[in-house]
Amino acid sequence: MTLATRISAAQAHVTVISSTAVITDWSMRYFGPWWNAVDAGAPHTGPVVAADVEAVEVAALAQQIGEGPHQECVYANESMLYARGKDGVVAAVQPGERLAYRYEPGLLRIVGCDEVPVALAAARLAREVLRSRLLADGWRILHASAAVRDGRTVLALGEKGAGKSTVGFLLARAGWQLLANDRVFVRPDEDGGVAVLPWPSAAAIGLGFLDAIGLYDDVRARVLSGEQLHPTQHESVTRALLDGRRLPIRSSSGKELKPQFFPDQLVTWLGLTLATEGTAAQIVFPRIDPDAGPAVLGEGRALSEGDFFTGATEDRYPDVFGLAPTGEASRVTRELLATRLADLPRHNVVLGHDVKANAEFLAELATT
Repeated sequence: MTLATRISAAQAHVTVISSTAVITDWSMRYFGPWWNAVDAGAPHTGPVVAADVEAVEVAALAQQIGEGPHQECVYANESMLYARGKDGVVAAVQPGERLAYRYEPGLLRIVGCDEVPVALAAARLAREVLRSRLLADGWRILHASAAVRDGRTVLALGEKGAGKSTVGFLLARAGWQLLANDRVFVRPDEDGGVAVLPWPSAAAIGLGFLDAIGLYDDVRARVLSGEQLHPTQHESVTRALLDGRRLPIRSSSGKELKPQFFPDQLVTWLGLTLATEGTAAQIVFPRIDPDAGPAVLGEGRALSEGDFFTGATEDRYPDVFGLAPTGEASRVTRELLATRLADLPRHNVVLGHDVKANAEFLAELATT
């Protein structure tokens, strides 16, 4: 029996099909809170991601790619070998994940040896297919977090580690709706503004921050009772929760390792409300200084190319399968977006380690 989940955002859609309920249910859970995901019956119009547990097919594709000319990249933090053929066909394999892929226009086949890795890959690639459709329809991706109230969206921009996610989560704790914690889709609208859509993803929230906002104990209790967070979470984070450790954990490279929440767990575990759309109304550029109190430091800068995710700046999901549109229109749209966003109130802000003071400051600033 073939099961199907149809995922939609704006006017774009993709269907995930599988003979395994875990795989289609995963996409339903992953995309439902921020986009639209429903059970679907045949025939399936538009692009399809067909994902199954088929170990023999994985071995065959891996051998085919390994024996011929191929390229290598890192995709979603794992090594990927891939080969481009005729008529847009791309074959790929991730040996470490025991996953293989075959793409032809309109159909992406994913096979693996275990249900959960296949489900993860199917959701990830379904999002990539929808990304390509949204990009073709004029949407672009900002490296930003976002929170919404009454349709008005506050965007937090800046470098990695600047505090973008902190802004989004603090506003969400103050009664706003969380629209995204790392990336957002933006597009010029017909009224001279900028429309905003979520980028569904697992949400990373640090142990120390969970403790500071009073949610660590609730999260730990759920983990102790056997509930599970997102499988991309590092095992050392799970151990820390089980042991009751609250201090930040870092990898050998110095990167903080954080609990990873499914989108629906932001609601059921953390008590947040999610937004499915908004209109950009204000931009903040945060900076964290443990010794400072929250304050506005002056007018924020104009946006630049570096604030947008493009083929050149995408560091996690390179366009292996040739899905993304290319051309002059992309640059022109980014320039128009940068101009419109530059017309919004923009603030450089500093946040300290007093969570309550930070939240009150941001909530007041966001409503002015």
